[in-house]
Amino acid sequence: MKKIQMVDLKGQYDNIKEVVNTSIQEVLETTSYINGPKVHQFQKNLEQYLGVKHVIPCANGTDALQIAMMGLGLKPGDEVITADFTFAATVEVIALLQLTPVLVDVNEDDFNINIEAIKKAITPKTKAIVPVHLFGQCANMEAIMEIAKEYGLYVIEDNAQAIGATYTFKNGSKAQAGTIGHVASTSFFPSKNLGCYGDGGAIFTNDDALAHTIRGIVNHGMYERYHHDVVGVNSRLDSIQAAVLDAKLPNLNDYNKARQIAAQKYNKAFEGVTKIVTPKVSNGCETICDTCDCHVFHQYTLRVLGVDRDALVKHLNENGIPCGVYYPIPLHKQKAYADSRYKEADFAVTNQLVKDVISLPMHTELDDEQIEFITSTIKNFING
Repeated sequence: MKKIQMVDLKGQYDNIKEVVNTSIQEVLETTSYINGPKVHQFQKNLEQYLGVKHVIPCANGTDALQIAMMGLGLKPGDEVITADFTFAATVEVIALLQLTPVLVDVNEDDFNINIEAIKKAITPKTKAIVPVHLFGQCANMEAIMEIAKEYGLYVIEDNAQAIGATYTFKNGSKAQAGTIGHVASTSFFPSKNLGCYGDGGAIFTNDDALAHTIRGIVNHGMYERYHHDVVGVNSRLDSIQAAVLDAKLPNLNDYNKARQIAAQKYNKAFEGVTKIVTPKVSNGCETICDTCDCHVFHQYTLRVLGVDRDALVKHLNENGIPCGVYYPIPLHKQKAYADSRYKEADFAVTNQLVKDVISLPMHTELDDEQIEFITSTIKNFING
């Protein structure tokens, strides 16, 4: 059995080596390293893939989220509601812009932001909601957009983990993750479903005026060289990373399907193990299905009940099986974001999830032998 990787980037590269190398070589030959033709080509191809009017590439996913908020003109003191159970970047940019983060609990089954918690958190100072499409599937965007419309709020989708996922509305219509809210951000960190070989990110929107503003922000506030019309930052996707992404984009659906197949095999192996809760596929799908991409499994995250999770992590590592705990500490308990406004009773689900969750290897190159070894090692530990 080949060595198990949490994310097998080398194996994925080996399968697309010629295309990637050729794409990079084109950049080296043209020496257009910043904002070159490959960036514009990738931008257009991603717009077509997503069915969105505007993709604005930038330097990384955290910048993408910050720039989206800057583009909306949010002011210091404005309140922004987001999930407590996510990576710190989501709340980090809110604080950096001197906005007021308002953390709320998530759902127990799909780990995404809880709709009733959003409603409860709205005040006259609330200006935006940031749903995080965690681990590869969309939050309840239909309900979130209804709330936003009722209260006049912006919706900024944090789509760092769910590119290629689809959301199905009650009327049966579908939309790509990141194309439903007023604006969205994504990350192209190497381990993402669509990842580059360094850092990269992008902002998506269907709003022409907002797209124009954001295009200036990412480039020092310039639309014309040395004319700074808005306050901006230096956040540009370099051409080599764009070349990698453009080479990989045609494979994204296949990559996501490979992840779904691996998740199905994990689920099958854990059937009947009462102490394991396998990932819930929401948005109308009771199981992982072959007809849609409602969950693209950036992570395959279990809950283990009545099990010493940390001992299980140690056991897996001792057996050459990498794993992750995403996330071990709620944001409301992080020193940087602690606030006397928060009451522990309002975070009952998050406080439990951080004790229960464990993420298993998930990538495009997982094979049956590896999945069998991973799952049997976990079951043997749980069953004693």
